[in-house]
Amino acid sequence: MNQAQKRSLIAIAAALMLTAACAKKEAKAPPPPPAPAPAAAPAPVTAPTQASAPQPAATAPASRYPDAATRARIDELLAKIEDAYFDYNKATLRPDAVNALHADSTELRDILKDYPDYKLTIEGHCDERGSDEYNLALGDKRAQSAKDYLVQVGIPSQQLNVVSYGKQKPVCEEHDEACWQRNRRIHIIAMAQPQ
Repeated sequence: MNQAQKRSLIAIAAALMLTAACAKKEAKAPPPPPAPAPAAAPAPVTAPTQASAPQPAATAPASRYPDAATRARIDELLAKIEDAYFDYNKATLRPDAVNALHADSTELRDILKDYPDYKLTIEGHCDERGSDEYNLALGDKRAQSAKDYLVQVGIPSQQLNVVSYGKQKPVCEEHDEACWQRNRRIHIIAMAQPQ
């Protein structure tokens, strides 16, 4: 073998070694993705300018007070629910008082559940006999009896307030049993809506 052939063989061997060395090389893993850029602080909220596009109106939360038509219906129901009357010196609901309270209380309950801030007041009243203090306490017990019944029907307790007027607001001023019976009562009213 001559010199030229030796060189050729050395060159081929070197080329084969290089090729073999390259073939054994492991492929490099791709570099990891760059870390995400830190989130920018939210832009301060500014009042819209005339040049900015109008934003859609946010939907208003449902009112916690009934509209005028619903309040009118509540007033109709309260007018139908007759005053509940009590026996002398008693705060227990009589059967006729239960009937008076039950008349439209179911529909009233169904309306009030949609308006949790709308309140009713149950007024307790007494006849003219007895002291002011005694009649205020008795009127309170009568109003509480009516409230307890209405809560049983399903009207939320927090929507029913009680107040006692004792003998301060009579509907009749005669001094006989017929008049006194009319004054021993509870009466339900809607509370004024806050302005």
